[in-house]
Amino acid sequence: MRSLNLPNKLSLFRIFLVPLLVALIITKYSQWLAAIVFGLAMLTDWLDGYIARTTNQITTLGKLLDPVADKLLICAAFISLVGTGKVSAWIVVVIVGRELAITGLRAVAASQAEVIAAGPLGKYKTALQAVAIVMLILNMPPWDMIVLWLALILTLVSGIDYFIKFAQKIDL
Repeated sequence: MRSLNLPNKLSLFRIFLVPLLVALIITKYSQWLAAIVFGLAMLTDWLDGYIARTTNQITTLGKLLDPVADKLLICAAFISLVGTGKVSAWIVVVIVGRELAITGLRAVAASQAEVIAAGPLGKYKTALQAVAIVMLILNMPPWDMIVLWLALILTLVSGIDYFIKFAQKIDL
């Protein structure tokens, strides 16, 4: 059995950081440490993609693992922030629901041998969500809520955009 390449190891590392992040957020042990762990995990998201593309190490496992790691990280952080009272549950339900719906659409597309790549809106959505999470962890009103609302709007817009692309490529 071949060993994992570096980008896939980074995706796995991101997954392994999720329980630590959740524990730090819900126990309120250290807001700064939680923000650092989240920031480190988001850095691995950028780094694994960069390494995979520039060194031609894109793998089937990586195509599956990277988005799963991203969704676990973002969703776990938002759900944990609901538990601390920093975010309304309905906002997180919309965000997590969008992530699950897009994951389902990707599975349907894959079953028809189609890949619908993440577009710029999806990348901006992830970036805004990450900034919102850090600001919420560090308790930075009113900017944390402003960025959260922007992330929520872009989450919905990018979800609609993805569904339109999906409907154009896939036989429904």
